[in-house]
Amino acid sequence: MKLTRAPNFVIGQHWVNLLATAGIECELHNRYLNGALGEIPADQCAPELWLVDERDEMLARRILERAQSGPPPGAASWRCHSCGETLEPQFTACWRCGAVREAL
Repeated sequence: MKLTRAPNFVIGQHWVNLLATAGIECELHNRYLNGALGEIPADQCAPELWLVDERDEMLARRILERAQSGPPPGAASWRCHSCGETLEPQFTACWRCGAVREAL
């Protein structure tokens, strides 16, 4: 089932990666239609995320909403549980060791 359109390929792939990290399978369609822009209407060339299992829709939408809004204003930095590095709140993985941020 079609979940959403992405503004561009890079963001679409980022969203696919976020959903995969949460265990949600999805596919990125229209990866290469940008080259057909003009021959095909622009709204039909945008990358689209399609869920493999429609039961994941609610969770997928919440994850994408959080990804688009970023951390709340004034959010605190966090310390990596693996190596102790202090990171800014918008990061979900440690730049030093690659450990994923623990759930809040």
